[in-house]
Amino acid sequence: MEPNDVAMIQANLDDQPELAKLWSEHLELEKKLDEMNQRLYLTTEEQVERKQMQKLKLAGRDRIEQILAELRGADA
Repeated sequence: MEPNDVAMIQANLDDQPELAKLWSEHLELEKKLDEMNQRLYLTTEEQVERKQMQKLKLAGRDRIEQILAELRGADA
């Protein structure tokens, strides 16, 4: 994520509860995925779990981007 986007997210966490929730989830999923990616081997179940986490992270990021676009529009 772009540094400008991260700064905007952090500046709006208190005013935007949905954004705060999504950001928290995004960071948690990123941490879990990083841990999984460090492993040399994943079981089939872990591979499926990893794919699901990637999809959740992407969906959350898409929503975060929508919120940021709305905030940028409100600032204009």
